[in-house]
Amino acid sequence: MTLRLFLDTAIVAYAVGGEHPHRAACRTIIEAAARGQVELHASVELVQEFCFHRLRRGSRQDAVTQARDVTALCVLHPVDQAIVEGMLDLIERTNLGGRDAVHAATAIRQGFSSIVTPDPDFDAIPGLLRMGPTEAAAECP
Repeated sequence: MTLRLFLDTAIVAYAVGGEHPHRAACRTIIEAAARGQVELHASVELVQEFCFHRLRRGSRQDAVTQARDVTALCVLHPVDQAIVEGMLDLIERTNLGGRDAVHAATAIRQGFSSIVTPDPDFDAIPGLLRMGPTEAAAECP
């Protein structure tokens, strides 16, 4: 059975960014997906957030190319009214901001029990466990 991971944007951002303590683990996850050994899932919001982040750090063309690469590696789940309602509920009950709440609501709606992220704000989400990048990378074949 293929390992399925639901990602927060931080995982792809750290994988392509500069030196960071999470960089190696995030690259391990992305490389396992590129080899077809791991199935990555994300909200479509991940692509928008990632592209926005990359636009601030490099050229427009590089940002688009990297965002397309991420898109090709992930099963993307749409944001619909049910996700928006879940997002608003999470914002109301937790410390998550809008984009993180979209990721969490999407993961829950798609039946994931965990989300891969270094962000401790996800620790307070009922029914969704936070898996750190190092922990997720250790599970990759």
